[in-house]
Amino acid sequence: MPEGTYTLLMKLPATATVAVGALGEQSFPAGWYAYTGSAFGPGGFARVDRHHEVAAGDRDARHWHLDYFLGDTDAVIRTVVRTPDRDIECQVAAALDGHPVVHGFGASDCDCPTHLVHHADRATLVDSAKAAHRDA
Repeated sequence: MPEGTYTLLMKLPATATVAVGALGEQSFPAGWYAYTGSAFGPGGFARVDRHHEVAAGDRDARHWHLDYFLGDTDAVIRTVVRTPDRDIECQVAAALDGHPVVHGFGASDCDCPTHLVHHADRATLVDSAKAAHRDA
């Protein structure tokens, strides 16, 4: 399967409090979220399929911060933006038009403040993700 960088656009219908691994208990306001990750290594973009399985309740394992968000809330993945063959995860995460919610979320192996942002407006977040992938 191809490799690259992806951004998941997710809707969280109601505010949720979740224990996010080593980050501890975190509060997530209702609204739209964008999470940017890397799909390099075994499986490539199959990682996106894994995220869908966690969100659907078909997979219980919690390895990454996103697993807790998707598996322990009612969050639903609505859109996926992908850039094949380019490792632009940090550039995309930094360019998203959203508000950081949890410092260090998805960024334990880099110097970014977070790879998860929140926005009240879906269209703004989707447009921002598409532009960030295109321009990085």
